[in-house]
Amino acid sequence: MALNNILSIFLPKDKVFYSLFEQTAQNVTEMGKLLHQFVFEADPNIRLAISKQIEDYEHKNDELTHNIFTELGKNFITPFDREDIHYLATAMDDVADYIHASCKKMQFHGVNPHEQGIQSLAEIIMQSAAEVGKAVMQLRELKRPEKIMESLVKINSFENHADNVFDMSIKNLFEVENDFKELIRKREVYTVMEVATDKCEDVGNVIETIIVKYA
Repeated sequence: MALNNILSIFLPKDKVFYSLFEQTAQNVTEMGKLLHQFVFEADPNIRLAISKQIEDYEHKNDELTHNIFTELGKNFITPFDREDIHYLATAMDDVADYIHASCKKMQFHGVNPHEQGIQSLAEIIMQSAAEVGKAVMQLRELKRPEKIMESLVKINSFENHADNVFDMSIKNLFEVENDFKELIRKREVYTVMEVATDKCEDVGNVIETIIVKYA
């Protein structure tokens, strides 16, 4: 029997959602760390192995998201609004998807991940994903939202920083890259990575809405 099914049996129904979200948070945090490792790794074979790990986590996250939606359909008792549970699950899934897409685009297009802009964005994604993880892991403590809000402020700051890194990186790319096809490939990578930070902010916005309603 799968772990999630076991949890569904033994946990109170409103607590099942916390458990599933916490597993998702751990996945997203690990994916951020792995992407960071990927862009700083010199050995292409090791990078390939890391990309496979990221893909595996993305698949696990898809399964967890599906389980959240399944539980939402089965249970009337939920820890907060059903609509917010759906929004949060979707937002977390988007973070995982775009971290995976960032790695996949670099692999698919053969883009060298050792550019300063790419590495800077990977650093920001890792930090943002870690704060997303912290915020979600503390949802059980909604009556004491101070620590959650600290993470949300950091996520917003990281997203603003990512915008600046993206703008400067694209400006530099157009100034120094003479191969038009390579320019398009790299710009696509930068765009997907920047969107990953936007998706982290989306998670923060959903959590802030939940705090306003319940804290």
